Amino acid sequence: MKRAIRITSIIAFIFFNVSVDAQANPNQEIDVEIVDSIYSKTLDSYRQFWVKLPDNYNPKSNAKYPVVYLLDGFSLESTLEIVYDSYWGHYMPHMILVGISNRTNRTHDLTISKIETRRGSAMQTGSGGAEQFTEFIETDLMPYIDKTYPTTNYRTLIGHSYAGLFTLNVLVNHPHLFTNYIAIDPSIEWDNQKLLNEAKEKLKTENFEGKGVFVALAAEQLHMRDASVTIDNLMEDTSEFSLFSRSIVEFSQFALTQKQNKLNFIWKVYPEDLHGTVPLPAIRDGLISLFEWYQFKSPQTYNNPETSVDDLRILLNNQETIYNKNFGYKTAPMIEELFNGYGYMNLQMEQPEKAFLFFSMAVKYYPESANAYDAMADYYSAQNNNAKAIEYVEKAYEISGNTYHKEKLDALKM
Repeated sequence: MKRAIRITSIIAFIFFNVSVDAQANPNQEIDVEIVDSIYSKTLDSYRQFWVKLPDNYNPKSNAKYPVVYLLDGFSLESTLEIVYDSYWGHYMPHMILVGISNRTNRTHDLTISKIETRRGSAMQTGSGGAEQFTEFIETDLMPYIDKTYPTTNYRTLIGHSYAGLFTLNVLVNHPHLFTNYIAIDPSIEWDNQKLLNEAKEKLKTENFEGKGVFVALAAEQLHMRDASVTIDNLMEDTSEFSLFSRSIVEFSQFALTQKQNKLNFIWKVYPEDLHGTVPLPAIRDGLISLFEWYQFKSPQTYNNPETSVDDLRILLNNQETIYNKNFGYKTAPMIEELFNGYGYMNLQMEQPEKAFLFFSMAVKYYPESANAYDAMADYYSAQNNNAKAIEYVEKAYEISGNTYHKEKLDALKM
């Protein structure tokens, strides 16, 4: 049985279509989406969350993954998954996704201080539990995720509205917890701009080197009662009904001026989106922006038949250096799917030296992958080296134990 390996957008630049075959995933029976819960002493309650493992997850592998934590995880689950499933590979790495439930006690857990009234009306729910909820994430949830799944300490936090306020509060007051922060329409006007004022002091005096922040503002309706208020005249309005959006603009404009803190700060206005629609484009843009360094340099050079093997080695070495610097740990210069994809592409283009480069690097960086050995076997078969093809299929079968490799091995030995 065979399947087409998912070749991401970088391969789409190729001037002809390439079909890439590999064996069926030997781990396809593994449940890669899990709904779980843990009891939190901090919150004195059970809290639910979901985990989505990468498509290439193999419990027998030593591979570890960055983690994305999504607040309001059950409400925004499909939004994050659509973005991630569409863009991993060239735009972002394989990652573990974790969605944290905020379906109960949401206002309390995500807001930074206790208030009695908001926008002239009495608060109907409790508030001010953000520090306690942060403690839950740090002392209960993260250790559980790290113990249960193959994670690295490269983490991204995503939050919308109150959860956006929470996200920026973690950045300002607990920056060690995450590398990246995506705050979507954050309610930073909360409690007379309490966090905005704190953030201005911290951003002036503290070092945020290695941290990245993306802030989104939905601008289709900047004033709750006056459609004439636009992004161009927003800051001239002084009413309470534009305070939400004005606070986001004020925070973002201030953050951009504080170059000395070395924070990678990005913000974007979405003129055609409402508060409820902006999470989808903002999660997409936020992840792509904060992982800009991950994207391949000179993809056309990889695809050009005239590029030499030596030049490809240089590109891959440079890519690996960039990845190691930004992740803070050693990692491969390509995901396995792209190694194999470029290997098969060059095999079809009758450039065996290049094919061998990519296939051999897949084996080097993913030595526990049956796919890598199976692809190398295909290379040797194409070179009419049956003995080496058998050697690599035997290794693939040793790892996977599936019928596909057994049948392939039997056919080669006939």
